[in-house]
Amino acid sequence: MDDENSNGEKTGRMPPTDNELMELVRDGKVEKLAILFERHQTMLYNFFLRLTGNRAASEDLVQEVFIRILKYRAGYQGENRFVVWVFQIARNAHVDFLRKKKGEVALDDQFAEAPSQEPLPEERFEADQEAVLVRRALDKLPPKKRELLVLFRFQNLKLREIAELLDVQVGTVKVQVHRALKDLSRIYLELQGGKAS
Repeated sequence: MDDENSNGEKTGRMPPTDNELMELVRDGKVEKLAILFERHQTMLYNFFLRLTGNRAASEDLVQEVFIRILKYRAGYQGENRFVVWVFQIARNAHVDFLRKKKGEVALDDQFAEAPSQEPLPEERFEADQEAVLVRRALDKLPPKKRELLVLFRFQNLKLREIAELLDVQVGTVKVQVHRALKDLSRIYLELQGGKAS
């Protein structure tokens, strides 16, 4: 059953796809969820971290997604793409998180991190400053545009996958991504111009 024999050589058997594993989970083999967790926890954590800027909240949200997968497993349709289905659950978990946390922490404060005590080379410092500016610019976007860019640029979902996830046409996603990138660039340049030289 293993994909490799004792010598580490491939046996020719392909590992089960995400859809196959999820169908097994749906049909009662819930222990297979552990494999899906291993495959997708980092992707989901990065998705949430880029949306929230909060490591602890991102870890909690990943756990929440897998709790919901288990809870709603009976509704999984085999013809669905697992990643699209999982991102739909993740989006819903994030919306619920925002509702609970609304007003508790200003979004600007979420990205305020303590500066490193370690001296950095000048180019590393500049790269870090660029990353901070991009995070701040991303944070200033409306939540829907931020989510769209995170899915497209950081999670590397294809336009058709995002269209499926949002239940819109691919052309609509292209326009929305273009507008979100344009807004991000404008905000980034404003932030760059606004910082002291």
